[in-house]
Amino acid sequence: MGLAQFNSLSGEEAEVQLYSCFAHHKWAARVAAGRPYADFGALMAAAETAWSDLARTDWLEAFTAHPRIGERGGHEPARSGREQSRVMQASDPTLAELAAENRLYERRFGHVFLIAATGRGAEEILQSLRQRMRNDPVTELSVAAAEQRKITRLRLERLTK
Repeated sequence: MGLAQFNSLSGEEAEVQLYSCFAHHKWAARVAAGRPYADFGALMAAAETAWSDLARTDWLEAFTAHPRIGERGGHEPARSGREQSRVMQASDPTLAELAAENRLYERRFGHVFLIAATGRGAEEILQSLRQRMRNDPVTELSVAAAEQRKITRLRLERLTK
């Protein structure tokens, strides 16, 4: 699409595009309202400012838009599928192990395991998931939010290039 075209969208269209990158309406509306952006850095600064106002419940709401790692779905299934393409190349036993670990994670923390999966294989992600299981819930929410920001940044880059 490009940044110039993104800047020229109606407010509603811009919010839809932003929501596809980070599934939270308040965040999308706030970032859309800051247009036009001079460059990608300005867009990211606005995204960061909007994130700084989100509460725990807002982050959890945004997390629900993501499928489990190793599974299809979410609010942007084609995009998630591309982002997880290396994961999906794993053997059936590895994917089954990942599915089991995902469920343990969700029982422990109450939300889906988030990691910027682009370019990462299932084994690497499985190792990260197991390491993060050692986190306390407050720390893990912070780590998951940081991963959500990475995912969103990649999506915003693709949207505005």
